[in-house]
Amino acid sequence: MEQPELIARAETHESAIAMRCCPGEYTYRDLLDRSASCAGALLESATDLNEARVAYLVPAGIDYVAAQWGIWRAGGIAVPLSLSATEMELEYTLSDSQSSVVATTSEHVGKIQGLCERLNLKPVVVDQAGPADVSRLPEIDRRRSAMILYTSGTTSKPKGVVSTHANIQAQIESLVKAWKWQSSDSIPLFLPLHHIHGIINILSCALWTGAAIEPQPHFDMKTIIDRVADGAYTLFMAVPTIYVKLIQAIESLPEEERIRAVNGFAQMRLMVSGSAALPASVHEHWTALTTQKLLERYGMTEIGMALSNPYDGERRPGAVGQPLPGVEVRLKSETGNIVTQEQEPGEIQVRGESVFAEYWNRPQATAESFEEENWFRTGDIAVLDRGYYRIMGRQSVDIIKSGGYKLSALEIESVLLDHPAIDQCAVVGVEDETWGEAVAAVVVLVDGKKLDLESLRSWSRDLMSHYKVPKRLMVVESLPRNAMGKVQKPAVRALF
Repeated sequence: MEQPELIARAETHESAIAMRCCPGEYTYRDLLDRSASCAGALLESATDLNEARVAYLVPAGIDYVAAQWGIWRAGGIAVPLSLSATEMELEYTLSDSQSSVVATTSEHVGKIQGLCERLNLKPVVVDQAGPADVSRLPEIDRRRSAMILYTSGTTSKPKGVVSTHANIQAQIESLVKAWKWQSSDSIPLFLPLHHIHGIINILSCALWTGAAIEPQPHFDMKTIIDRVADGAYTLFMAVPTIYVKLIQAIESLPEEERIRAVNGFAQMRLMVSGSAALPASVHEHWTALTTQKLLERYGMTEIGMALSNPYDGERRPGAVGQPLPGVEVRLKSETGNIVTQEQEPGEIQVRGESVFAEYWNRPQATAESFEEENWFRTGDIAVLDRGYYRIMGRQSVDIIKSGGYKLSALEIESVLLDHPAIDQCAVVGVEDETWGEAVAAVVVLVDGKKLDLESLRSWSRDLMSHYKVPKRLMVVESLPRNAMGKVQKPAVRALF
């Protein structure tokens, strides 16, 4: 029976430990059996979902893999949902993807039940699914669409990025080869599982090679440091913000605990940073503290990972390395020429089997994102610097990367403009060593209106939660007007 290679490979690792959860451990055979049960529950009397979209709201752990693999084994397209999403965000994703079913768990079904009733969606509780006959499962061609991940872009609404099974396989194989994944590896998983970083770089690469994963409901500093000190992991992947917080936490530990933690990190074979730019100062501080040289890479939802510092060789602070196996990369200047000289900026363009198939139901956006001969336009500007790519920033300044999240300045502006005292506003990112970028909003008040910082802070709490902006990062300053009514030059300052 033809099935996705990621799932087929699990048969060869069936007795190995796939997940160490609290409580208990689960083998690859457990993943296969649980995902078959989920597939059976999704199919019911049907023989193939035929690429129907199935959303799933499931925490990290065996039920997450059972849902994801179950959707694929039933012939569906998996649409992961964020556990921290608001009802408005969930409704948008469910409606835009035209999902017909939502897979979830007994613990989380209450969060989605109301939406399912309102949108006429069928909920399937993964952890209550019974045994299934695997002989009834359909053949799955690798060219089928497999997953839709939603990504913020320069438009006001997130777009659904459609990847095929072949795209996903290419992304996994590239990283497994480049980063030398092994069946003896063990890695913690605390990153969100509705983003490509957690889904592909950690979960899928580990399961492809027969490695062990320790899923965490969220990043808990003490738990992670304790497990690292115990020598539990061989790999570690996180966003720059987490490395900043780890440095602060480790350096504040009593001497004996600090030594154990530092030794635990030092013994790992690979540590990776991604999803946002890693400040060179943090890179160097981490090396000085742990002896580990972080490997920084570059990728995005549409292409998986494209560039990486080498596993063997120089891991250069401030650079994202060279093209990964199976990935073609070029720079194209604003004038339309292919960049051939170092230090000349150009847009990163990517080609290869790892590049996504299309934006869901957005043919014009898809067409505009590709140039001739299938080169995908990333919108990111880079230069070649002594053979390594170095990211300079977005072609559009409307994307703010803060703590590993991509925030749309346009969306935040649209909400701020709903405030009765705000006439005009502009949202930008300002450099921040801890978070990558902090969000800055410069506002012009309606004539005769006043706005104090405390009232704006209170009003904007829901906004900050919706866009995952840490409260202490919100930066706002109202623009005073002079006697002629003209806006004076602002001095942006932090509110928190």
